[in-house]
Amino acid sequence: MDGLGRLFNVVPLATGKHISLANASGVTFICYEDGGAQEITIKESIGGQSEQALAAVDVLYAGNGVGGVWTRETTDADGALAGITAITKKDTTAFDAAVFYIAAERLSAGFDSVEVTIDGSGICTAIVHDLAVRRAPANLAAAAV
Repeated sequence: MDGLGRLFNVVPLATGKHISLANASGVTFICYEDGGAQEITIKESIGGQSEQALAAVDVLYAGNGVGGVWTRETTDADGALAGITAITKKDTTAFDAAVFYIAAERLSAGFDSVEVTIDGSGICTAIVHDLAVRRAPANLAAAAV
């Protein structure tokens, strides 16, 4: 069996999509915008409804998007990443990619989905981790609700 379906599921174009964590331990978001700052907003929802801000990102790593090294980065606004609901990704060409993880346990009671939205022409991919039910890739439940 492949890693897809056994270990993870993927939503290649995840910006603005509600990613279900109902049967997973967490999700890693990979955001990329070629040049310019990124505004990344994080929300939680109940099956895509009843959205509210989610303060769940404590660590953000930045890289060049083509396989370079990762650097821990802070936000432009307050210099810290302690449970924030929005990220202002710095405008640094050498670090156009941002990666962060949200654990399912960080969601509020009754909430089961995470939405990350980025501004502009950036790309956001979601990797849903540690699936509770392992399936062949063709039989995976939709990760976006």
